[in-house]
Amino acid sequence: MSTDRIEKSIDLKAAPARVWRALSDHEEFGTWFRVKLDGPFRVGEVSTGHITYPGYEHCRWTAVVTAIEPERRLAFTWHPYAVEPDYDYASEPQTTVEFTLEPHGSGTRLTVVESGFDALPEARRFTALRMNEGGWTIQMQNISDHVDR
Repeated sequence: MSTDRIEKSIDLKAAPARVWRALSDHEEFGTWFRVKLDGPFRVGEVSTGHITYPGYEHCRWTAVVTAIEPERRLAFTWHPYAVEPDYDYASEPQTTVEFTLEPHGSGTRLTVVESGFDALPEARRFTALRMNEGGWTIQMQNISDHVDR
């Protein structure tokens, strides 16, 4: 297992246009990701909101959108596993999350890569990697359940 990146892929029955809508529409993204976002994704802008995942409702969502390529790629940076309400994560490096879509048979292969864990402070690095590894497994199933119904 890499210490710097997480990579997960899933083959979805849904067409790329459907998967793209689930990723790029902030309300639809919020439904399966379990986050209430304050507004749409825009390249170069900060996306904010609140996590709605049970047990993490105290957490804020803050990410900087770095790429939107319709039906191909959505990317953002964020502070991984930023769950401690009294900890200031602002001085820490962020990881990059990149979703890529490619046609696969009559559906879509969706891949998510989160990279940059090696730059995190050692005290948080392995916990963030471990928790997000499990989190991305759950999120890939969530989007599958959302688009393949």
